[in-house]
Amino acid sequence: MSINIIEIKARCEFPDKIHQILKEKNAVYKGIDHQVDTYFQTNNGRLKLRQGTIENTLIFYNRPDQEGPKLSKVLLHKPTEPDSLNKVLSAAMDVKVVVDKQRHIYFIDNVKFHVDEVKGLGSFAEIEAIDETGKISIDVLQKQCDAYMALLEIKQSDLIHYSYSDMLLTANS
Repeated sequence: MSINIIEIKARCEFPDKIHQILKEKNAVYKGIDHQVDTYFQTNNGRLKLRQGTIENTLIFYNRPDQEGPKLSKVLLHKPTEPDSLNKVLSAAMDVKVVVDKQRHIYFIDNVKFHVDEVKGLGSFAEIEAIDETGKISIDVLQKQCDAYMALLEIKQSDLIHYSYSDMLLTANS
């Protein structure tokens, strides 16, 4: 399944404040997911296997490394046996890095919110305005992302353009 996502990632000094705002806006809370993302070495884009208590997905994506809202082109596969798939992929490809996080997941319509605590990195908030149908324009997704940044009081100076995997690789080098 091919998906367009306009997303941001930001440092989050006050995760409780984000939780409260989302609760006040009647966001649907999916729960807290302990996620382990294994990133594999690829020739282009990024390939990761997410193993969680809520989400288990093989994800391939291309996304520019830039601050602020950015467009990701994403392909997803929902494995029925993620542990087995991890063993196969790890045997066939080099593991680049493993990201371990606790992720609170919320939704308002087509917009997904994460409040993350990433082992070794700290607290973060993410907003993903998602089009799974091909019916929502990039402009609308951008406007949704911008509106929720304002609502959650995420400042431009809070935004980061690296993935958690890049941040961990930099911290460990």
